[in-house]
Amino acid sequence: MRLLLAEDEKSLSKALTAILEGGNYSVDAVFDGEEAEEYIQAGGYDGVILDIMMPKKDGLTVLREMRKKGDMTPVILLTAKSEVDDKVTGLDLGANDYLTKPFAPKELLARLRAMTRTQTETASSLLEVGNITLDRATFVMRSKMGEYRLTNKEFQMMEMLMIQPKSIIPTERFMEKIWGFDSEAEINVVWVYISYLRKKLNALQGNVEIKVARNLGYYLEVTG
Repeated sequence: MRLLLAEDEKSLSKALTAILEGGNYSVDAVFDGEEAEEYIQAGGYDGVILDIMMPKKDGLTVLREMRKKGDMTPVILLTAKSEVDDKVTGLDLGANDYLTKPFAPKELLARLRAMTRTQTETASSLLEVGNITLDRATFVMRSKMGEYRLTNKEFQMMEMLMIQPKSIIPTERFMEKIWGFDSEAEINVVWVYISYLRKKLNALQGNVEIKVARNLGYYLEVTG
């Protein structure tokens, strides 16, 4: 899943980005409210983390504009303030959750999982296609023949494929959701990661193959 992190304190932003990427999220980080609005308007995010106190535009203003435009992307608000009024205002504006600084990294990840759960087809942490399962809590792909703990991008690609196994996912969609707008990666990096996943599926003797629809994208097919 792809997240936008809007936090003006750069040292905290860097730490949060590392935590989120360690949780197998792709993250775009911005440092003021105006920049956050630009990225949000470009679309493609599964969730947004907004600091309330930001330069140029505060997080509540950004949230207000999102909801006014009908953008219902899930939002967690971060605030150094503990006053009830700030929390109530944020929730009334359409925030899905809030965290008061300082907070434990595990709590942020847990709240993100809860917030974005409704965007997937199942609330279960376990995805299953053919004889292959993917545990979204541990990032482990397994069969009766063994298991692999997938890397960040491998996991995100496999999750996208397994959520909608019969749907063709364009290469550009993988780039947008996993590498993001600011990435300098070439589009052939998608093929490279597809190759990694195919090798692991083969080693697990999976009856699931990643197929290519020429000029369209990739999809999963159960072969036996």
